Amino acid sequence: MDDATVPIEKQRSVDALRRHLQTAKHLRRQANSEPAAAHNRLRLRDWQAGRLARTHADLLASQRFGEAARFFLSDLYGPKDFSSRDEEVERILPLLIKMLPASALRTVALAVELDALSEELDSAMVAELDRKGLIEGIDEDTYAAAYRSIGCRAEREQQIVLIRQTGEALDRLARKPLLSTMLKLMRGPAHLAGLGDLHEFLDRGFNAFRGMGSAAPFLDSIERKEQQLLGKLFAGIGQPFSDGDAYTL
Repeated sequence: MDDATVPIEKQRSVDALRRHLQTAKHLRRQANSEPAAAHNRLRLRDWQAGRLARTHADLLASQRFGEAARFFLSDLYGPKDFSSRDEEVERILPLLIKMLPASALRTVALAVELDALSEELDSAMVAELDRKGLIEGIDEDTYAAAYRSIGCRAEREQQIVLIRQTGEALDRLARKPLLSTMLKLMRGPAHLAGLGDLHEFLDRGFNAFRGMGSAAPFLDSIERKEQQLLGKLFAGIGQPFSDGDAYTL
């Protein structure tokens, strides 16, 4: 399918997808340019994964929201390296344009945009922590200081917006019964074609959101906690990561 014949809604997602794939690819290549850089990136991401698990422990422990929380913290907002998934998307993008509905393409585009922005912010954090000689001993105080030092408040706000938008896109996908059938039929061929990571991403996200009913309380909880933490960090409030407030779902 030539770009000129792609419906406008799909074309917007395709254009965004291409742009963010290139950004993420460049940032990952930069971050992994040498062993020390790759080690530093991994240290930061491991620390952040632990922070996310603590902040959203109630969601992870929830029978209703646990699967979606694990998907979010591993496949969208966690330490996982998405290089293979993104390479698969880039390699077969013309085929995806033909096969996937506009809603699924938009979901992938949002996930890749979130990944690219997270890579950008992580790169700045690693550089700041390394500059101060603190990358090997990240703790709440050193992380908070580096977070404030690099600034990027608008980008941090956008990261939370993208988390919400991606979750809402997955929620809409989960209400499409035909997509469930398509994902099941695609499982074998996708793995044989070397597209396992992309298929698993869509399949896990679909199943996680389909099983919890309305995603609004889940997304509200994530957005509220992350926005509150962002405010504390930029305000320089002591012990910003302490769970001093009660959250209900």
